[in-house]
Amino acid sequence: MPISYSSAPVAVAPLDLDHDGGPVLVEPQTRRLNGEVREVYVPPLVPPVSHGSLADLPFENATEMPGHHVLSRRDPDGGWTEVTAVQFADQVLAVAKGLIAEGLMPGDRIAIMARTTYEWTLLDFAAWAAGLVTVPVYPTSSVFQTRWILQDSGAVALVTETVGQAAALGPELSRLPDLHHVWVMEKGHVERLAEQGAPVPDQEVVVRRGVLGPDTLATIIYTSGTTGRPKGCALSHGNFLAEVDNAIELLHPVFKATTTGDEPSTLLFLPLSHVFGRMVAVACIRARVRLGHAPSLQAEDLLADLASFRPTFLLVIPYMLEKVFNNARATAERSGRAALFDRAASVARRYGEALEARQHGTGSGPSRSLKAARVLYDPLVYRRIRNALGGRVRHVICGGSPLGQRLAAFYTGTGIEIFEGYGLTETTGAATVTPPLRPRLGTVGWPLPGTRVRIAADGEILLAGGQVFRGYWDPHGGGVVPASPDGWLPTGDIGRLDDEGYLTITGRKKEILITAGGKNVAPAPLENWLRSHPLISQCMVLGDGRPYVSALITLDPEGIVHWRQMRGKHPVPPELLLDDEELHAVLQRAVDETNKLVSRPESIRRFAVLPVDFTQEAGHLTPSMKLRRMAVMRDFAAEVEQLYAR
Repeated sequence: MPISYSSAPVAVAPLDLDHDGGPVLVEPQTRRLNGEVREVYVPPLVPPVSHGSLADLPFENATEMPGHHVLSRRDPDGGWTEVTAVQFADQVLAVAKGLIAEGLMPGDRIAIMARTTYEWTLLDFAAWAAGLVTVPVYPTSSVFQTRWILQDSGAVALVTETVGQAAALGPELSRLPDLHHVWVMEKGHVERLAEQGAPVPDQEVVVRRGVLGPDTLATIIYTSGTTGRPKGCALSHGNFLAEVDNAIELLHPVFKATTTGDEPSTLLFLPLSHVFGRMVAVACIRARVRLGHAPSLQAEDLLADLASFRPTFLLVIPYMLEKVFNNARATAERSGRAALFDRAASVARRYGEALEARQHGTGSGPSRSLKAARVLYDPLVYRRIRNALGGRVRHVICGGSPLGQRLAAFYTGTGIEIFEGYGLTETTGAATVTPPLRPRLGTVGWPLPGTRVRIAADGEILLAGGQVFRGYWDPHGGGVVPASPDGWLPTGDIGRLDDEGYLTITGRKKEILITAGGKNVAPAPLENWLRSHPLISQCMVLGDGRPYVSALITLDPEGIVHWRQMRGKHPVPPELLLDDEELHAVLQRAVDETNKLVSRPESIRRFAVLPVDFTQEAGHLTPSMKLRRMAVMRDFAAEVEQLYAR
């Protein structure tokens, strides 16, 4: 049946900020069924685009603010070179002309296989300016996965970061008749494209840009494929613009100048092959926020990049925030200050929770004693946390999986505001996000303005909005297969809406376990809680068709080394720890704490510690760090059976 909303005026209230032109908070409209909120809608903050495309953004920036620093490019010596709007537009134009000179036609697909680099973003916008469709390929993809994506998308060109990536694909080229070009970044092929395009008139790019519109296909992003073969999500230029335009207006504190006078900037280190990182890169170009790229996720490399770039906000997944917290705790313990750190963490959490209560009108905010304690611990603990992220970070956009109320409250108390979001590749990134100054810790916020969220009868989350894609790529028809005939995208996720319209994710529809006793169990909350423990790297909860719930646990190497050092023990291979009674006792306490989240039929009764971690290379994790449950069950079948042997 059609959905109707109250005709009462929408409450639009400027937030109380210290700078002019602050964000606008649009209260959600809710619809109830049997007394429960089953649907929520937030009107858009900006009208949908009616013409133009992402290809226009660099050139609009160059016209309106030619000298503005829109990007920073890493130098070989480790420094950063500022790139102005006009310089970036010139580079985009030159590479676009090079692609045209090589014979690529409007609508052709060009694949990009690289880490998070400046060249990735340059090629993305150059391809759009030439009327092409970009196809991201994870640099960690196997040869088979890469070949399949190139085949399915019909890519005519591939740009790799390294010679090795291109060489590995050599034996598969005979199966890729559409692939006519392979270019390699480290061999200078991007620069060569710019040179080869010199004879092409600038007007040719203007003409190709002119025929693009919001409905034109911009990219095909292949899903991670936790089950089955990945499918190509066909996203349009309009999908991206609906997403980033509303996000920029909503997250005004992130994308606009700060109260301290710092120009907003971010260092992007999440993969551009994933929609999360790609969306933020586009948003930065749209909002003229200085963007840098960090290709290495090795701790020493990333910390050095953060220290030299000094971003004002970051895009992260919960795992990274967990690691920062656990590493800070371990450092404090090594210096004999573990008790001080724990007191500071408690103060930060209580401070964050008190702030939230005040923002919702359910409390008076932090007490005088709590404020004093926070001031005391700031130079001792909180400043060290902020310095680990570069020293200037005041906002973090977090997605990929639930962060959890404890960690969100802790970072809020340290002076870093967390904007938690939820979305899919099919929704061009975020479909919900924490509204500024109205957080609800432990939830993923309200619908992004312009988005509708509905909870189906079975608890599945359904989404609709301008950023929701039209469908999946059809390699045979040359178009897309609609994802949902009624305009509502079924997400496969299970969730609930509270009385104020905040969404909480409780699990995956296909991952709901039904025990032999008929009890439905959502594994995600248990897994997320356990994974936050400093000794645990990954966790998978089991129990479908079984008499009780159990879990497979892998160990965090850094956490284990620290734990043994603090007890005067030498590092040993993981397989020698499987029978360590002291370690099992620590893990059992962690499981016992986790079980407090659920009823006894849903609690973890037994667990097994594995001698190896779950990795992408072994096929146990997707590139976005999601569990491939069938692969884990297959490779550790003996351990699973042992959990139910008695």
